[in-house]
Amino acid sequence: MDVDCIPGTSGTAMATSNLSPTMPQIDEDSAVHQKSAKQKITEILDILECRVEKLRKEAAKIEEDKDNILASLDSVRHAEWISELDNFEQDETQRYIDRIIDRCLTVDIKIHTQRDQPQEEALHQVNHLIDSLVITLKTDAEQARERCISYMNACASHNVYGITDKKFENALLGCTLDDQKRVKKRLHGLLSYLEKLDVTCEDLAKSSTSEIFNEYDVSTELSF
Repeated sequence: MDVDCIPGTSGTAMATSNLSPTMPQIDEDSAVHQKSAKQKITEILDILECRVEKLRKEAAKIEEDKDNILASLDSVRHAEWISELDNFEQDETQRYIDRIIDRCLTVDIKIHTQRDQPQEEALHQVNHLIDSLVITLKTDAEQARERCISYMNACASHNVYGITDKKFENALLGCTLDDQKRVKKRLHGLLSYLEKLDVTCEDLAKSSTSEIFNEYDVSTELSF
């Protein structure tokens, strides 16, 4: 005896449903609860906004990876054991490093940050303070190091050690979150470089100001 899977359902009805398995089922009782066109569009835009933010994070990660690679190449270039090579090997190694750097620089990531006028002014003030810090390196490396620490403390939720520069902190708080992260990253790189190499005033006096900016990866305008 044949038995319907669903009571009250004829074989013809079942055959029709099997032919159209993706046919939407409309419940007239709940039709009034269907989403409006505005709700549907808003949901789609919310999804796309999440994808944009994910894209920005991935681009920022690539940008950070690029900076780390360039920093590593610079460390290899100035490693002490390079001097153990003969002249030919040194030239060959430097050309190899230059080739990798040139290749790395072909990757160009640009993440633009939207700012209002107060945020532009705050970033300009932060730029000015960092510019002054880097210039101080040529005359008083220890003072510059202390100022760098006070700037780093302004970026952190708690002091690393030493005091916090309130002027820098107030200016930084007026910047966008993206700018705050980038400023912190560059200050951290500068401080790490100073502590690792124990830079002296005599070393820095041999370099021009523009060379110092390039060496510490702190641009004169942090307008990303």
